Amino acid sequence: MGPLIDGYRRFRAETWPQQRARFEELAAQGQKPHTLVIACSDSRVDPQMIFAAGPGELFVVRNVANLVPPYMPDAAFHGTSAAVEFAVRVLGAGRIVVMGHALCGGIRALIEGTPAEARDFVAGWIGIAERARTAALRCDDPEAAQLAAEQEAIRISLANLATFPWVAEAVAEGRLRLRGAHFGVATGRLLVLDSATGEFAPA
Repeated sequence: MGPLIDGYRRFRAETWPQQRARFEELAAQGQKPHTLVIACSDSRVDPQMIFAAGPGELFVVRNVANLVPPYMPDAAFHGTSAAVEFAVRVLGAGRIVVMGHALCGGIRALIEGTPAEARDFVAGWIGIAERARTAALRCDDPEAAQLAAEQEAIRISLANLATFPWVAEAVAEGRLRLRGAHFGVATGRLLVLDSATGEFAPA
């Protein structure tokens, strides 16, 4: 806990005095985030830092390879789907951003095979993006294959979001927009998916 407590103390000494009024406002009035960000759990990819967002601006769900499963309301556990439901139907977020990233280990496992130590849950989970392997297999260069699969997985998650009836309804009524993005860990650059062309371009 040592490094965490040290970080907390820095937060209390430096950040809290600057943000105190904002936290008190959020405590009194509740949260009203404008965007749901579905990002990878990768420790190098922090949506709040990347988008320079303050407290209360983003509702963030993170999972392996930033995936969204298809709409499937059953008795199983659906953490990501629950976050989507809460953000859209309860909080009224006006935007969902699926943000993938370079060097994604989950996507690498999809391409190369899941490590033996991660087959209880990871193997089944990344199967959501199985179609992205096809994009990777069309590339001769391993780096290009990784990027192609990462970007295709974002498209798959966006398509899966559209299977949620209340997401589709909100999009059709103009209350919600779906966007895709890809962050370069080594470059710090963000690519945004152009909905018209289906291709990624610099933000």
